[in-house]
Amino acid sequence: MKRTKIKDLLDQPTTGKEVLVKGWVRAFRSNRFIQLNDGSTINNIQAVVDYESYDEKILDQVSTGAAIAVHGKLVESEGKGQSHEVQVSAIEIIGNVNPDEVQKTVMQPKKHKLDFLREQAHLRFRTNTFGAVFRIRHGLTFAIHKFFNDRGFYNLHTPIITGSDAEGAGETFHVTNFDLDSIPKDDKGNVNYKEDFFGKPVNLTVSGQLEAELGALALGQVYTFGPTFRAENSNTSRHLAEFWMIEPEVAFADLEDNMDLTESFLKYLCQFVLDNYADDLKFLNDRDLKEQKQKPEKDRNPLSLIERLEFVANNDFKRITYTEAIDILRNSKPYKKRKFKYDVEWGTDLQSEHERYLVEKEFNCPVIITDYPASFKAFYMRQNDDDKTVAAMDVLFPGIGEIVGGSQREERLDVLKKKCADFNIDEEEIWWYLDTRKFGSVPHSGFGLGFERMVMFATGMTNIRDVIPFPRTPQNAEF
Repeated sequence: MKRTKIKDLLDQPTTGKEVLVKGWVRAFRSNRFIQLNDGSTINNIQAVVDYESYDEKILDQVSTGAAIAVHGKLVESEGKGQSHEVQVSAIEIIGNVNPDEVQKTVMQPKKHKLDFLREQAHLRFRTNTFGAVFRIRHGLTFAIHKFFNDRGFYNLHTPIITGSDAEGAGETFHVTNFDLDSIPKDDKGNVNYKEDFFGKPVNLTVSGQLEAELGALALGQVYTFGPTFRAENSNTSRHLAEFWMIEPEVAFADLEDNMDLTESFLKYLCQFVLDNYADDLKFLNDRDLKEQKQKPEKDRNPLSLIERLEFVANNDFKRITYTEAIDILRNSKPYKKRKFKYDVEWGTDLQSEHERYLVEKEFNCPVIITDYPASFKAFYMRQNDDDKTVAAMDVLFPGIGEIVGGSQREERLDVLKKKCADFNIDEEEIWWYLDTRKFGSVPHSGFGLGFERMVMFATGMTNIRDVIPFPRTPQNAEF
């Protein structure tokens, strides 16, 4: 008999049908009721055993974590908690477990702290929380590709190993095949990179944006979706050393076009999760509500997880300039009563507390801030006519602050060269990027969405380590 996934069985139950289900035991009560899950849904199927007429040696192996196959008839359930259940006719033990070992793991049927779950990342997928998180992560991955494909974008695979640092931050992971105990030096005692594999210093990419621009200036509109790496010695709940980025680039598009694309993209993703992951969302929403109740009232999010997703999907984004944002913040009650931790001054970057005030208090909708001071934005952002600001944008979400950063790119060769000089960027290192401004340069725009930040927003998880399967952080490269 062909196996039926539990999700399919529960979505379209056919009473009286003989079925075969396979999965892992979540619980076995009263030597009679087996809760079985196969990962296709957060919901279990209940399998009911007639203990008196069944082989006791087999039932002794039906313990939490064991993998089993159940043959039986699907019937309407007489008990509470499920609409249908399987009347067991046969059980096959596929993979048994040592119950004593289970007690030491995250599979033990009780609530565990997230830091303990991170220590057993190889097993945490089997918990309800992480099953829901990673099903939604998959759904967002699919939705991203569908959104861009349906709008005529081309997916571009940009290099993971690169000789450039798109952000100019210098916090990169170097790539080499040198024997680190015997690194060749030149006559001046410096590392002789000519003897390295690529003949020059290279690093893991921090962004695919610059290469994506090259594709957009020929294919019209492209997007990347790949791993990026930052060697920041940061252990905060919002930083990873390895994470995934979505970076679309569009030719013949200005900042206004870029904002339109970003808004429709983010609304689409939130609506996709709402439409397709109701069971997982309900579980995570209930979990989020419990977490909020444990916080001091001033730190609680006024919206539930589902309400936050609906908040984005159903509201037009408010668009203001950086200068307008500064004026609003300086005239706000929290500023006047000195409740902001960080000061608000034109020419300094906004902090998360400022961004959340604008979204959650001032406008009560997602906010896009544009035209930031050039002093703290990247070299590739288009200089505005005032010579003080650039055509940049940040998208702010409730509970999280900035989730997307983007800009209209500087398409004028002379201005871009001046920017390189201002940022101490050697033109020879990005000659290929500058070259595109010599041959049919056009206005173009793009943005970057940190995928894990989006998964955090969609699942209500508050630590970025809990939305990627195997987090890479300082002093941690386990699994």
